[in-house]
Amino acid sequence: VYKVENEIITNIDIEKESRYLVALNNQLKNLSEKKILEIAKDSILKETVKRIELNKYFNLDQKNPFLEKVIEDFYIKLQMNNRNEFEDYLKNYNLSIKEVKKKIEIETTWNQLIYDKYNDQITVDNEKLKKKLKNKKASQKRKLYSLLEIVFQKEQEESLNDKINKIEESIKEIGFENTANIYSISDSSKFGGKIGWIEEKNLSNKLSKKLIEIEIGQYTKPILIGSTYLILKLEDIKVEKVEIDEKNELNKMILFEKDRQLKQFSKIYFSKVKINTDISEL
Repeated sequence: VYKVENEIITNIDIEKESRYLVALNNQLKNLSEKKILEIAKDSILKETVKRIELNKYFNLDQKNPFLEKVIEDFYIKLQMNNRNEFEDYLKNYNLSIKEVKKKIEIETTWNQLIYDKYNDQITVDNEKLKKKLKNKKASQKRKLYSLLEIVFQKEQEESLNDKINKIEESIKEIGFENTANIYSISDSSKFGGKIGWIEEKNLSNKLSKKLIEIEIGQYTKPILIGSTYLILKLEDIKVEKVEIDEKNELNKMILFEKDRQLKQFSKIYFSKVKINTDISEL
């Protein structure tokens, strides 16, 4: 189907990728087989581009204890209790834990590459975060949003309105999660755009204001973030009483902000790599 540099992507690779994606997000079963394969085709192409780039800097397929923690996070996100249960689940899709582990390794190593390249460019306004924390401490409560996301870029040959209309029509027809699988360029797309519970204090004022404008079950209009656009769906809201450990909370806020910036750098870097990668459709 594709030739990426000197590597070939076959229909078998795409079919296996489709099983992997459905295993991570069962909502995909509601789509036609043709549409699932289109999503898988784009996903495996992205993974191959990343792997080729990573091979320039890392030796993959090495033992890495950190991967076991990531696998644990995977099956917890899928609401499973242990690794054995996860392995049995994967067998239903004719997948092995070894195959999944290779995919996870590519994603985690890619994140490491982005960190190595851009960590020095990350800027965090600690004083601004401390001010946020002070306001939060005064209330002794925290507000959390359960969110899904679609992150997209406008293609050069199409208008922004056309892109937005396509996404909104898709949401109406097949739902937000399946649309995230198709259109979102974020890593969360594999999980239907799910990013889980996020504290309000970790969101920018811009995003907080947009979420205040919508109700549970609704989604925002596209929000310009850097060179990409973001649509957020509000799944639920909860407010919790908290005992605040200032040092611990500040560290969490700093890590969240660094992670947000690294994700932006990741999108930029991948776009550059893809442009410079020899890709031909066979």
